[in-house]
Amino acid sequence: MIDTVKIDKIEKKGLFSKSKDEWKDFFINNAIFIVIFAIIIFIIIKEPAFVSVAVFKNILTQSSVRLILAFGVAGIIILQGTDLSLGRSVGFAAVISASLLQRPDYPALFYPGMGQLPLIVPMLVAIIVCVIFSAINGYVVAKFLIHPFLATMGMMITLYGILSIYFASGAPGPQPIGGHDVRYTELAVGSTLGVPNLVIFASVISVIIWVLWNKTTFGKNMYAVGGNPEAAKVSGVNVLKTTVLVYSLAGVMYGIGGYLEAARIGSANNGTGFGYELDAIAACVVGGISFSGGIGKVSGAIAGVLMFTIISYGMTFMGMDMNYQYILKGVIIVAAVALDTKKYLKKA
Repeated sequence: MIDTVKIDKIEKKGLFSKSKDEWKDFFINNAIFIVIFAIIIFIIIKEPAFVSVAVFKNILTQSSVRLILAFGVAGIIILQGTDLSLGRSVGFAAVISASLLQRPDYPALFYPGMGQLPLIVPMLVAIIVCVIFSAINGYVVAKFLIHPFLATMGMMITLYGILSIYFASGAPGPQPIGGHDVRYTELAVGSTLGVPNLVIFASVISVIIWVLWNKTTFGKNMYAVGGNPEAAKVSGVNVLKTTVLVYSLAGVMYGIGGYLEAARIGSANNGTGFGYELDAIAACVVGGISFSGGIGKVSGAIAGVLMFTIISYGMTFMGMDMNYQYILKGVIIVAAVALDTKKYLKKA
């Protein structure tokens, strides 16, 4: 027998209406994921061959470098910032790596007679260069309180100039740098036990970033500064040091990403990396890393990158015109930012 008195008590407590609100909040908080999943389902229905092991492996491979770059800018977004110089940093790292890792018998050597270098040396050089420029970004933002958009835009332009000078300084002049060392190429396009090396790189870095964000003082300070810089300062957090460290970590990610990207595509020039910052920032926003500051997870960055890669790969798989792909991506980005802002205002 139904206990009508008990039901009346539950209704008076507002439990039923609360359930409706929870559903509403769920759809608002996950609207962008629902839309993206709907697009993915549409692609699968349209092209059933999209669901295959080969396609899945290609998506993971294409996502790997993007994920590494996304981790770099994600920390900056958590600090309520952004980094428009990401693409040029990646390009600089790619050109440096490619110029130092050409085959000795290649006819258009950037550095004639240099010989083979250990693979780790060009990577370290690329990382150091990217860290220097990223650290400058962080210092300028924290010390002089310049908006990250303006600070990193200035660095983007500066980097492009320096990169172009370096690119043109090689023995053959300003031409794409190819003829990579076989070891270098294999590092990016090869596999280990059937798993693409790029996926292994991305997986290891994902674990490292998770530990840094969640199990270290650095991570706690990063979230504190992102959530409320003034409160963090009063609590004893060195805001300047934390900001420079977060930007420097981003530089490490850009250096590694550029190093791997040059090997993946087989060449590098002063245009390499153009627009990469937009994809990385968009993936972070879609993954729930908020420009409001202090909010973001490693899993969110991974989800955002994977979803964007699946959509891009799927639309290309369907033969969709690139212009329509740009339109769809743009709409998704704006929608993600709008929903993020709405959630933030509601909590405030």
